[in-house]
Amino acid sequence: MKKKLLGYYDYTVILTYCGMLFAFGGILQVIKGDYWNAVISLMLAGICDMFDGAVASTKDRDEKEKKFGIQIDSLSDLISFGVLPGIFVYMISGQSALVGIISGLFVLCALIRLAYFNVLEEERQKETTECRKSYLGIPVTNIAILLPACYLLFDHRIMKSVICFPVLLSILGIGFLLPVKIRKPGVIGKAAIVMVGILEAVFMMLFMGWDIM
Repeated sequence: MKKKLLGYYDYTVILTYCGMLFAFGGILQVIKGDYWNAVISLMLAGICDMFDGAVASTKDRDEKEKKFGIQIDSLSDLISFGVLPGIFVYMISGQSALVGIISGLFVLCALIRLAYFNVLEEERQKETTECRKSYLGIPVTNIAILLPACYLLFDHRIMKSVICFPVLLSILGIGFLLPVKIRKPGVIGKAAIVMVGILEAVFMMLFMGWDIM
């Protein structure tokens, strides 16, 4: 029997892998103090996550591939929308102990939310082949839109204190765990989210002094 690397490497998981790598790059940017590039990395990870499910659905996958997809997507999301934002807020807020605790609890909330989603998703796929139409709790990917917006407002002194960042994490962390049904965005919803992301990127390029030449 021919041996191969563990895991799957076809086109259905490429966006998930790319999203995780963008997030890891963002973490490295945060460590260097380059918050602008860290925010862009977060947004790119969000774009990858938005479309990886649609790409995966184009292939007729077996049971193991589907289970692997569920697990790898949530593991990537934990890094992209849990660890990266947590480290970002801790670093930009002065590395205080209180913010460290808030950031850690935020990552924990994301972890619990994603693990519970995996349990529900595996049960759902046993019962139906239909696409998911809603989520329980606020999706962790919302941080990919809200944190860049918060940073943009902070950079222009519209939000004058770094306290806006731990407050954002606190609100979202609680939202991750609330049993509120959130409708999954369709094509129009995804297009609107992408447009918001594009507008954020344009404002950053115009007002934050990024040299595009």
